Amino acid sequence: MLVAMGPCLRAVILWILLLQPAAAASLPAGLVYLRDVDPSIAQDMRYAGLDNFTGRALPGYDAAECVLRREAAQALARVQKDLAAQNLGLKVYDCYRPTRAVAAFARWAQGANAGATKRFYPTLDKRRLFALGYIAAHSAHSTGIAIDLTFIKLGDPPAPAFDPHTTYGPCTASAPERAPDASIDMGTGFDCFDDKSRTASAAISPQQQRWRATLTAAMRARGFHNYFREWWHFSFGARPAQAYDFVIVSRDAK
Repeated sequence: MLVAMGPCLRAVILWILLLQPAAAASLPAGLVYLRDVDPSIAQDMRYAGLDNFTGRALPGYDAAECVLRREAAQALARVQKDLAAQNLGLKVYDCYRPTRAVAAFARWAQGANAGATKRFYPTLDKRRLFALGYIAAHSAHSTGIAIDLTFIKLGDPPAPAFDPHTTYGPCTASAPERAPDASIDMGTGFDCFDDKSRTASAAISPQQQRWRATLTAAMRARGFHNYFREWWHFSFGARPAQAYDFVIVSRDAK
């Protein structure tokens, strides 16, 4: 039975609805927004912007949000808590990655070398990046268990905004020459396709080697394992069979 509502009742119902918090965007079962688990972890989601090796936002990254399997996000929150006594925190660069973005990597790798993004692969032909293991045709990121991250010092100001019109040094250069990041200097930038990015590389300073070892140990203590070619890349637990292709949207999207 329909009941007619007077203007006063309609106003009350509208007022109640406006007081309700925005509904979090829905995700597949078992996946969560990292901000809902630990908002203190800094996020610098590179594939949602221009500061990445393709020079453009990747398909499927409609929002700069980290999405992970719940157990991986909870383990990451434990790492963050462990680091607080050292005045350190985590900053994530990439988490869940839609398979459409992985396919876009493949298309990009077959094109000509791009001058502006050559800083990410200063000594290599980008058509060899798949064969050399720097980019995967099937990424663990698409299952929600992989994450790319680094250390920051708690309380430090954020990095200056990335300027696509500025010429930055190669990812293997000293930190002041590279694109702005405001993180601990690990010897290379993120997504640096070079031998110096190997976690155990001896081509970096002793201090940078210690920072990498500290990051690896902190992550290993909470169940993550590192990919030896990339100091920033970690995975949690066994790789699930299912890869996802849903678009990353704002966690506050209705």
